[in-house]
Amino acid sequence: MRRARRIRANIRLAKKPRLRLLAARPAEIDRKIFPSTRLTPLPVPTPVPWSELFGRTVKVLGPTKFIGATVGMTLFFVVYFHVLNNPQFPVSTMPLIGLDHAFVFSPLWLIPYASLWFYVTLPPFFLTDGRELSWYAVASVGLSAVGLAVFFFWPTTLPASDVDWAQYPTVRFLKAVDAAGNACPSLHVAWAVFTAFWLDRLLLRFGRGGGWRILNGVWSGAIVLSTVGTKQHVVLDAIAGVALGGLAAGVHFLVWRRRFATEALA
Repeated sequence: MRRARRIRANIRLAKKPRLRLLAARPAEIDRKIFPSTRLTPLPVPTPVPWSELFGRTVKVLGPTKFIGATVGMTLFFVVYFHVLNNPQFPVSTMPLIGLDHAFVFSPLWLIPYASLWFYVTLPPFFLTDGRELSWYAVASVGLSAVGLAVFFFWPTTLPASDVDWAQYPTVRFLKAVDAAGNACPSLHVAWAVFTAFWLDRLLLRFGRGGGWRILNGVWSGAIVLSTVGTKQHVVLDAIAGVALGGLAAGVHFLVWRRRFATEALA
């Protein structure tokens, strides 16, 4: 009886391509729905000049991108500084570990540190699909919400530094604006990691491999290190930020892939 039922089920499956795809293994689904993945190598797209690429991507949905980025960053900073200046729970001081002493402060670290605010705008402005842009916004809100929730329920601060900030006016300004609170996880690091994942994906999409992908990794890595080099964070903050950014990127891509597969099979 069981064998007869299996035979009838296989016959129905063979007659319906959609059921065949649903019953396929994940690797088979990837090959059918995501032909651009490494499971099925395709010819690398021919790179076009950056000026032409700018016209094809950045200008698409331009007002939506500009307004979304402006409103999103404004709301983020409003909530961020409110949580920073109004802790509702006892504030914990983050401990130093041996690796913290390997980072010598230099005002030059401020360059990659400040570059984050340009770096994070690159992925959304190169997206051209409205759904993909919307899901990017959802992931961005989710990453920020998790970080801000941790800051609210477990406020942390940095240990005192022996650096005389009066000798470094630009860094002193940063210290005055962004106080030592909201330390762990480092959202600066989380955003650098999340952006690096997205830029790497987009560079492959545009046929920009090799040196461009290395540059992306170096830029992201410099931002991560700068958070400790500027003494805005300790190493444990940066490690937690890497974990948060990587988790946000991984969950985002997984959810997006499954949703796209569901729509493709509908």
